[in-house]
Amino acid sequence: MVTSYRVVHRTTYDYGATMTDGYSVACLAPRETQWQAVRQTDIAVDPDVPEVDRFVDAFGNRQYQFGVHEPHDHLVITADSIVDVAVRPDPIDPTPWDAVVTRLAAATGDLALETGWFRSRSALVDLESLADPLDALTRDVFVPGRGIVDAVRALCHEINTTFEFDPHFSTVSTPLVDVLAERRGVCQDFAHLAIGCLRSLGLAAGYVSGYIETVPPPGQEKLVGAEASHAWCSVWTPEAGWVTFDPTNDHLPANDHVTVAWGRDYADVMPVRGVMIGPAATQTLDVAVDVHRV
Repeated sequence: MVTSYRVVHRTTYDYGATMTDGYSVACLAPRETQWQAVRQTDIAVDPDVPEVDRFVDAFGNRQYQFGVHEPHDHLVITADSIVDVAVRPDPIDPTPWDAVVTRLAAATGDLALETGWFRSRSALVDLESLADPLDALTRDVFVPGRGIVDAVRALCHEINTTFEFDPHFSTVSTPLVDVLAERRGVCQDFAHLAIGCLRSLGLAAGYVSGYIETVPPPGQEKLVGAEASHAWCSVWTPEAGWVTFDPTNDHLPANDHVTVAWGRDYADVMPVRGVMIGPAATQTLDVAVDVHRV
């Protein structure tokens, strides 16, 4: 079964003064995966720019780079994509998680290249300062000999049931230690939390950005985080490959998640980043996301 989605992501910056120049990079184009085919992606910029440069980053994500070299008091970046998402089979891998750790620790060649970036601390997942609270969260879930997929499902459930989704609590700069202390956050926080748990054990875990349906089909419950970009995780397993899971919604994505990019954490896949050049001024940001079936 394949479900087709149209995704429109609009990012609007309004400046309190006229900017003279600006440079931006947008990571908004969905990527091809084993379960996802991208039919089209259009990136529009207002003010209009003469050229948009495209490149693929170290993780295989599609990035768009452009500059606005004229006076402007606003910037609007709109990504309009159509993707086909196939239902993923239920991942099966009974390999004990601790055996996976042993294999990864001894990895060489292609496996080391594939997983090495995802086993250590990264910009937004500081393992050293979080050792004790992460251990408290994992010790009852990752018991010796438990299958890797079963353990990840349990971790997903643990985060979902013991942390509160609170869209007003955190920002992109809120440290993970605060999320752990207050037991609340948003999808980005819960993805980082799950990644920290897995990496603290020696597993390979990545951050996935994308979207879920804004309006679900009749009879289905709306997923948390649908009004904006969404975030979830992936973990490497020997038999099932990279298995994705969504701790915010306590499930493994089937065909209701549209994948845009993946990296070590949010810092690798920020939807829009850049710099404006001009006088000191206020800035407001508005992000609107619409995901619906076509």
